[in-house]
Amino acid sequence: MSRSLDMVKVAKKALEDKKAQDIKVIDIRDVTVIADYFLIADGSNPNQVQAMVDNVEEMLAKAGYECRQIEGSGNGGWVLMDYGDIIVHAFSKEDRLFYDLERIWRDGKLLGNDELESM
Repeated sequence: MSRSLDMVKVAKKALEDKKAQDIKVIDIRDVTVIADYFLIADGSNPNQVQAMVDNVEEMLAKAGYECRQIEGSGNGGWVLMDYGDIIVHAFSKEDRLFYDLERIWRDGKLLGNDELESM
């Protein structure tokens, strides 16, 4: 398994553990060089969004991956976590609808759970 795919699986599990909603994994390797994958999820309130971010950071650190940069911490609207190979976006529902990253990155390949498990 590739390093970036391992990171995706750890981050996705961390989001699921904090009851993140509508988790999407987008393979953007053929679209851009900024990362291999985006993970996008939302929480129902600022505390949940922060818990999602904290858990992703903790679980990826335990797996040996260091976050390069975190943007947006504190307001609970949109937190971007840059791990180089993957970028995790944790949103409030309202901000997720407003920014609509899935539409912007529609040229990427949306990966379902079955695809992720078989990779």
